[in-house]
Amino acid sequence: MLRQAGELATAQGRPAEATAAGWLSGVALSAAGRYGSALQVLDPLVAAGDDAGASAEARLFAALSAATAASVHRALGRHDDATAYDNRGLGLADARPEAVFDALLGLASDAVGLGQAEEAASRLSAAADLVGDRDEWWRQRVRLDWVRAEVALLDGRPDDAVEAAGDAVGRAEQARAPRHVAKGLLFQGVARLEAGSPAAVETLRRAATLAEGLGALPVSWPARALLGALLGDDPEAAASFAAAREAVSAIADDLREDLRRQWLARPDVAALGRT
Repeated sequence: MLRQAGELATAQGRPAEATAAGWLSGVALSAAGRYGSALQVLDPLVAAGDDAGASAEARLFAALSAATAASVHRALGRHDDATAYDNRGLGLADARPEAVFDALLGLASDAVGLGQAEEAASRLSAAADLVGDRDEWWRQRVRLDWVRAEVALLDGRPDDAVEAAGDAVGRAEQARAPRHVAKGLLFQGVARLEAGSPAAVETLRRAATLAEGLGALPVSWPARALLGALLGDDPEAAASFAAAREAVSAIADDLREDLRRQWLARPDVAALGRT
């Protein structure tokens, strides 16, 4: 439907609407784990923002597309590339709050992936300041809680991570946003695991089940992989590992060859082949 909307907007000479539809298509593809297809949509939108004659709308969606592309590279474990995209998005944002927020929060998450605790905390604080009391920014608040959980885990504060992830789940449930609920449950499950809570198993099971029902491969595969590892000799473990392998294979199938090789060589992904 988003592709059709973009094609219709282009045919009608409405470039801003076509660009918006393209970005939303990239977001949807990324959420489903179709990372290669997402980058094919997003990269041209990012490049269009660099044009000297780019409109304000084109630059805004270039910034948003850069942040979304960064999230794809982060999910693939390419944190340096993600940082480059987020910095590019920040440069294109032109002080538009929604675009600046996406870039700053992305940079915080990039820093977590690179083990840069001080940088992560600084970028997280800047993103939180932008949210302020904007009640309509429920998505941004949920995502802020996800990264708060990430930063707390990096700092060795699992109890704080449990609380932040729980806040994310609560906000997402209130907004009736199931994919955001599933991702929040994944963070909560990881945090509970780090905190030594036996509730981690059920939380990860809920995250996996909800994500699978939505086709959200980026959430389902790590939830299933962790669940399999926690269950040990339980028969459910083998089924969880099998589901995780199927999800990472589906993600690989949509990637261009160089990214596919890197994805399958990631230690946590490669480990699934030995389970």
